[in-house]
Amino acid sequence: MRGHIRKRGNKYVVVISLGRNEQGKPIQKWVSGFDTRQQAEAAASKLIHEINTGLYVDPTKLTLGEYLLMWMGNYARINVSPKTADRYEEMIKQHIIPYLGKIILHKLHPMQIQSFYSHEIKDGRLKGDKPLSRRTVLHFHRVLREALHHAVQLQILARNPADAVKPPRPQYREIKTLDAQQVAHVLHHGKGRLVYMPILLAITTGMRRGEIIALQWKDINFDRATLTVRRSCERIKGGYRFKEPKSKTSRRLLTLPSMTVEALIEHKAKQNDEKRLAGAGYNDQDLIFTWPDGTMIKPDYVSREFKMILKELGLPIVRFHDLRHSHATHLMIQGIHPKVVSERLGHSNIRITLDLYTHVMESLQKEAADQVDTFMRKAMEENQTDSSSIGMIKIDREFFNPSNDQPFTNIDG
Repeated sequence: MRGHIRKRGNKYVVVISLGRNEQGKPIQKWVSGFDTRQQAEAAASKLIHEINTGLYVDPTKLTLGEYLLMWMGNYARINVSPKTADRYEEMIKQHIIPYLGKIILHKLHPMQIQSFYSHEIKDGRLKGDKPLSRRTVLHFHRVLREALHHAVQLQILARNPADAVKPPRPQYREIKTLDAQQVAHVLHHGKGRLVYMPILLAITTGMRRGEIIALQWKDINFDRATLTVRRSCERIKGGYRFKEPKSKTSRRLLTLPSMTVEALIEHKAKQNDEKRLAGAGYNDQDLIFTWPDGTMIKPDYVSREFKMILKELGLPIVRFHDLRHSHATHLMIQGIHPKVVSERLGHSNIRITLDLYTHVMESLQKEAADQVDTFMRKAMEENQTDSSSIGMIKIDREFFNPSNDQPFTNIDG
């Protein structure tokens, strides 16, 4: 097998000879688009190696399904978290491949992708025959677009057909929250339960459930009343794992309310007692939220216990994650700047915060309008009172002529 490099215009082309066909004509594989000869030579060596070892797949015969499975193994499983990779694989195998998988990759057209999205919105189903939401189909689009983007980078595709497709817009989902009085009921009722401290942290810091479960005592600075979010707990196949925050802004320093600091001090003292009782059998991982033997509390347990408290109190059933939304809502109602709220939540930018809490911003708009109305009415009333004296001559005794009891008409002369 031989290969050589050709120059066409400002680009370099790799030409690989694959032998001859039944008619005796040469079979050649062309790969174009290289900026330098060195890039073309490296690509030629790699291509010849893949052909010789059986790893080469002819792009003209490669289906979308085959490519997506290769992408999962060669890229997704290596570069994303196990949980995210599992979600990608589920989307690809259960939804994308059944509808689009047999299409030759380089023949995939935007209209076919658009048809797939329409089909999933109308007839797609999740486990339990639950219809797919627009948000779910939007996730399909993001995964497919990312996978095809890598096909372009690998020069398997000239362009990404998903770029020309308009993804479905997710329907607005109203955020559910608990007001301050409801939260007070939950905390009072949950006092003494294992789930009490996770609830308190969620409502006073806005942390995610996984971030709370992953907390260690070394993350708490009692002197400064601060907490560092530096990892999270997530479910994977076969159990759970701790992982780094998903973004730089998710790793953050939070200032704690004094009531939370006091509760943590009390919680630590109780945990120290449990350690002494358990002795050598204590599974010490420096975790804050554990069973009496030091074993990590599972995230699902926290959610179940939280909902149990809500049912016992007859309160609206919301998710544990909605305590995070409640924290943000309470801050904004109290007039805390959205930038500060965004930083406490670990959002990558303030726009995410503003979009999520549109309902709060609308109520604050009403409050702002009422304040403007009160302010301006008061100013107008004061102005009207002052205006009643405009044009009146105020006479100073110093400029009064005592001889004829007439004011001076010309004080200069």
